[in-house]
Amino acid sequence: MASTSDADGPAIDLAGLTKTYGRGANSRPAVRPTTLSVPWGEVIGLLGPNGAGKTTIIKMICGLVTPTAGTIRLGGFDVAKQRSDAVRLIGAVLEGSRNVYWPLSAWENLLYFGRLKGLRSAEIRARAEQLLRDLDLWQRRHEPVGSYSRGMQQKVAVSAALITDPPILLLDEPTIGLDVESARTFKNWIAHLAQDEHKTIVLTTHQLPVAQELANRIAVIRNGEIIADLPTAELLARHAEDRYELELRLPGDKPDSLHDVLDRIRTSNATLLSVEKAQPTLEEVFLQLLHDDAETHSEKRAS
Repeated sequence: MASTSDADGPAIDLAGLTKTYGRGANSRPAVRPTTLSVPWGEVIGLLGPNGAGKTTIIKMICGLVTPTAGTIRLGGFDVAKQRSDAVRLIGAVLEGSRNVYWPLSAWENLLYFGRLKGLRSAEIRARAEQLLRDLDLWQRRHEPVGSYSRGMQQKVAVSAALITDPPILLLDEPTIGLDVESARTFKNWIAHLAQDEHKTIVLTTHQLPVAQELANRIAVIRNGEIIADLPTAELLARHAEDRYELELRLPGDKPDSLHDVLDRIRTSNATLLSVEKAQPTLEEVFLQLLHDDAETHSEKRAS
């Protein structure tokens, strides 16, 4: 008898997850022992430089790459032992992959993936129409996906990942190669999935403002190892400098320099509108974390 998912446990649970390519002296660790737990309904940004191990982790979660060690549980199902039950809970859009078939139309792709994942025809058609309408593809649903723009192709890929309405969504660089308008559409759609449909989302992206806006938690990975894992607001607060932003209203002409501002504050009836501690951006924190981690490893090698 098929097991049921563990609604009380985490959506994603990685324990000691490791991936090493090659053997002996030629071995290369792509992912070092990693433990990560993602609750239901959370959006986590998995960030790191190229080659850090992000995509390898995503592919291991999907069951596309076999771990060297460790376990992966999705909704309580062990991906190694209960693969069909586990992967039924996820939808994935992988970076650099043709996630859909270009010679087929958007409509044909969704019908195909719906049947592949075990939906009945009536269920597929209703769900496919809803997705294509929501992503503004309905009018062009019968055109080959290969004739679409990059942004439209990504919309079809996301639709295919969502055709079974899975509770967990893995998005590996979903906005790469998109123009500004398409990237904005995607960001809004991801926000909708998180806030309105309560999807659990793992997002990898090099567009750090997107991660800062969408993710309520950030995990930073470098050289196959997680070096930071905190709620986004806490991560930013921990790296806030002792700087403050003052908003003033000064009467008269606009001052030319900071010294002019300070002189005017002392001598005029300036109105102080607000004082806030300056917050770093996620990009600044990310670069600082990578720099600090690189220095730590350099010192260890030297000692």
